[in-house]
Amino acid sequence: MNYKDRNKKYNEYVKQKIPKTRSWPTLFNAFWVGGVICMIGQGIGDGIRAIWPDLSGSMVSAYISIILIFIASLLTGIGVYDRIGAFAGAGSIVPITGFSNSITSPAMDYKNEGIIFGLCVKMFSIAGPVIVIGVLASAVVGLIYLFI
Repeated sequence: MNYKDRNKKYNEYVKQKIPKTRSWPTLFNAFWVGGVICMIGQGIGDGIRAIWPDLSGSMVSAYISIILIFIASLLTGIGVYDRIGAFAGAGSIVPITGFSNSITSPAMDYKNEGIIFGLCVKMFSIAGPVIVIGVLASAVVGLIYLFI
């Protein structure tokens, strides 16, 4: 059997085994769960503004991000965020909480390998490429902006 026939049979096998998703319920769940996460962030911001009205908008935004990252990491640590992600899909991945989950999950998975080889090395296995591309893209856009 040549490799083309083997690849064709393998692709047919994979196509049979892939679970079928129902698009509209999945899209709806992603939409409303992502919206709820954003509403929680807005509520945190409103609470911070009510307690400390003198804070600048950028400081309030920083505190919102810090609190949402902490909550997502905590929920990942106790196993709740993974269930939210399975239900909501991209609705839980797109906000900053998804970024927090992508760093916390590998850290939890590889903690038995020690601090250096487990936590430090594996923590950015998912989020690392996103960070690199983000930094590179911002540098390129900054250079374009500088020369235009």
